[in-house]
Amino acid sequence: MKAIATTAAALLLLVTGGASAARGASDAPPAPAAPCAGQVHPNPSFERGADGWTAGPRMVVLGDETRPAHTGRAYATFAGLDVTRSDLLRTTVTVPANCNLTVRFWVRTSTTETTRGDYLNVGLAVTGIPPKTRFSLAFDGGAQWREYGMSSGTAAVERTATASFLSSETAGNGVTAFDVDDVTFTLS
Repeated sequence: MKAIATTAAALLLLVTGGASAARGASDAPPAPAAPCAGQVHPNPSFERGADGWTAGPRMVVLGDETRPAHTGRAYATFAGLDVTRSDLLRTTVTVPANCNLTVRFWVRTSTTETTRGDYLNVGLAVTGIPPKTRFSLAFDGGAQWREYGMSSGTAAVERTATASFLSSETAGNGVTAFDVDDVTFTLS
């Protein structure tokens, strides 16, 4: 009778998955996949200057009390000089498979223009998708900070995404400065 009780107890352990100490390492549940969540850029507000960005000279402004940042002390600026020229600010981040990247940013415009001639073109280039300009901002953008956003969509493979801010200035029709701050790169 004792042998039957011992055999029954052993069968019960096998069927119910009891005695977890008897499980091997290969029986452990798989580690969860990395979540598609959180901020992925190390310097979205330019508080550490141009770290993590490709930026033209004198593009990052620190502590200008007459034109304060959206948050913190720093922002990037495409300062108008009323000359024909262009400036580029860009950065690249990795977008994991099956994740969407949302890029949000704030822009403020100050100008003496009365007709369109100076622009800030904002684009998002994602692996596998042709690059395109998402926003073309001009002098009528407003002297107050305004928020804009764009996203990458999802794909089954890891991709890279490059956000770019390209200013284009034409001489002779006034001075326009575009300020950019709080460029967040959020996965979902």
